[in-house]
Amino acid sequence: MREDLDQHAARLAGAALRDLAAKRAAQPPLEAAGWRVNMARHYLDEAAEAALMKFGQSQKLEDAGSRLFNGEIVNASEARPALHWALRAQKPLTDEAETVRQSVLPALDFAAGVRSGSIKTATGGKFRAVLHIGIGGSDFGPRLIADAFESKADAGITLKFAANVDPYDLDRAMAGLDPASTLVIGVSKSFGTEETLYNLGRARAWLEAALGPAASQHLALVTAVPEKAKAWLGGREAHLFDMQLSVGGRFSLWSAASLACMIYLGPDVFRDILSGAAEMDAHARTADLESNVPMRLALMDYWNATVRGAPMRVVLAYANRLRMLPTYLQQLEMESNGKSVKPSGDAAHLPTAPALWGGEGSVGQHSYHQWLHQGSHAVPCEFILAADRKRDAEGLAALTAHALAQAEVLANGRSLEEVEAEEPDLAPGVALQKVHAGGRPSTLLSHAAFGPKAFGALVAMYEHRTYFAGKLWGVNPFDQWGVERGKTMAARLKPALGAPDRAADPVTQAILRMIR
Repeated sequence: MREDLDQHAARLAGAALRDLAAKRAAQPPLEAAGWRVNMARHYLDEAAEAALMKFGQSQKLEDAGSRLFNGEIVNASEARPALHWALRAQKPLTDEAETVRQSVLPALDFAAGVRSGSIKTATGGKFRAVLHIGIGGSDFGPRLIADAFESKADAGITLKFAANVDPYDLDRAMAGLDPASTLVIGVSKSFGTEETLYNLGRARAWLEAALGPAASQHLALVTAVPEKAKAWLGGREAHLFDMQLSVGGRFSLWSAASLACMIYLGPDVFRDILSGAAEMDAHARTADLESNVPMRLALMDYWNATVRGAPMRVVLAYANRLRMLPTYLQQLEMESNGKSVKPSGDAAHLPTAPALWGGEGSVGQHSYHQWLHQGSHAVPCEFILAADRKRDAEGLAALTAHALAQAEVLANGRSLEEVEAEEPDLAPGVALQKVHAGGRPSTLLSHAAFGPKAFGALVAMYEHRTYFAGKLWGVNPFDQWGVERGKTMAARLKPALGAPDRAADPVTQAILRMIR
């Protein structure tokens, strides 16, 4: 069955994408939770798409969805279910899933208390600033939410983020903040992440210098290991919130890890995000393979990366509110599926997850779009049209036109004949430089009324897509051994910073001497 896909890809390799897309143009878009998805511009025809659907059935994607939502073990490395979806459930669940669902509720209540002033500072006043400290999955999601809906923020609350172990990151975040009115939120599932503990330690010292023993009233800690947090507090009381072990860090946007956003934007905005995600969950759980958006997009990822050999995918968010989405997706997809060994220990002999990068449209058109159009690599692109429809109509019209134009030119190109007809006075050498090869496939996602619910649905879709793609590639999307190894090596190298000979690697030794 996998060989059938190779045969179709070889058969279509010489076809003009423009012609293939024209034959698929009349296909109705896929729809889920208000999102519409057009996949006409890909190297597929009716026979190839049927073979891809048959492959998806052979890989039991629908069964994989049932296993996820039934709370079965899908994280083989840790012998756990993956219950991030339970955080946004709109009605009571059962067993561990219900425990997960309820874990976010205290954070929502706390956020309401901070905003109302019923939860006070050490001096009895209102908190005027929130400093969020976390890294990776404890940082990207909250940053994405806060940036996307900054216009809905409480004008009386300043929100800052610090993630990097580079001291300047925290220095910059704390600049201008008053410790007497600042709530410091530390998020670490393991409560052992070096960068987070370093920044938390500095932030605690900053609070203590101003507030003394009462500083702990200005600390909120979110973790799955509360005993470590309590030990770090040294017997002092602080606000503690739960993260469940069955919720992976990069899937924790929906949890108390986003406490800072709940305070900044308000619990109601966050509940809308959860509601939209739950709507996408219902779709992912119940829709059949043919109409299931995350399953179909996962199959397209397999087709492009594994069958056709595209080493990357570019996400182009034509929505300023989603300008940080590509950064968020880099972790979600590449940390989840950037693997070459299966849980069994067997090698994944075929290419797995592609590199993912991208940015904000139309800003990127003045940067890397030149490479997309005329570079020597033809890579799939993903356009997201989700503009704020309440904004200026002229700007929105231009934004939409640019997105559609980019997708069309990437696919259809511009022939020498077209160049010469449109610009007959060009020198031959210049005319040749204006030729666009075309043949760049793309997907387009759109939403007519983007807001918190649509945002929640979109991110949940990407989560499910990542899970289903991992199933197709045969890897576990819920572990990250490559990340763990880097942490171990950094700890080993610290003692060598002042004594290069203690480093085992000769190049590392040479670099240590160079930077001293």
